Amino acid sequence: MKHIKLIVLALTLVVFTACKEEKKETDEQVETIEDVEEVKISIAPLSESPAYADASLILDTPNEMSLPVGEADFNFGLENYELGAQTDSPNAQKLANSGKGQHIHFILNNMPYSAHYEPNIKKEVPAGVHHLVAFLSRSYHESVKNDNSVVVRKLVVGDDAEDTIGLDMEAPTLIYSRPKGTYVGKDAEQILLDFFVLNTELSEDGNKVIATINGEAFTISSWEPHVVSGLPMGEVTINLKLVDANGEVIPGPFNTVERTVQLKAE
Repeated sequence: MKHIKLIVLALTLVVFTACKEEKKETDEQVETIEDVEEVKISIAPLSESPAYADASLILDTPNEMSLPVGEADFNFGLENYELGAQTDSPNAQKLANSGKGQHIHFILNNMPYSAHYEPNIKKEVPAGVHHLVAFLSRSYHESVKNDNSVVVRKLVVGDDAEDTIGLDMEAPTLIYSRPKGTYVGKDAEQILLDFFVLNTELSEDGNKVIATINGEAFTISSWEPHVVSGLPMGEVTINLKLVDANGEVIPGPFNTVERTVQLKAE
C-alpha cells in the first residue's frame, strides 16, 4: 500500500511539473507575441506643424541654367521664412531636430540632400545635365509644401553637356527627403518620412506613393509628412515609388528610390 501511495505521489508531481512547464512555455509564447506586436512598424500622418503657407524660396534665374564646370553660386532669396530659427512646434521635441534651425534642402539628381542655413550656396557641379530641387525645411527637416517654397531647375553644365538622365521637367517626379543618416536614442523612436512630388497630385483613385519599410509596404495617397514608429534598431531600408492608379511605377529617373538609415539605442 505504501508503494502505491509513493507511486501516486510521484505521478502527481510529474503531472504538476508538466503543467507548470507548459504554463511557462505558454507565458513565454505570449510574451514573445507581445514583443512582436510592440515592434510592429506603423506610419501615421504628422500634425501640429506651422503651415508657412506664404513662405517663398526664390532663385532669380531661368528654368534652364547654363553653368561652367566647377563651383557654382546659387543665391536664393526668401520671403516670410527665417533660416536658422527653431520651428515653433511640439514636433521639434518629438523628432530629430537640427540645433541650427530652419534651413534649405538642396538636392541634385535626387541624391541625399545637403542642408544649408544661409541663402547663398556654393556647389561643385560636374559636367552634364542635372536636376536641381531646393525647398524650405523646418528645423526638424519637414519640407514646406506650397507652390512657392520650392525651386526646380535644369542645370546644363559645360559646353558639351550630355543628358544621361533623360530629364523631362514636366513629368510627374518623386524627390526623396527623409529619413536620412543615423538616429540615436530618443530620435530613433519616431522617424520622419517626407518627400516632395512635382507635376502631380496624390489621391485615392490617382497617383500614389508606395513606401516600403524593411519589406512592409504602405500606400500614401495624400501629400503629407508621416511619422514611422516601431522600427527595430540597426539598419532600416526605405524604398519609395511613385505609382499610377493601377499601381504601376510612373516612368522617370527618380520615381523609384531606395535608401538605408541606421538606428541606435545609444
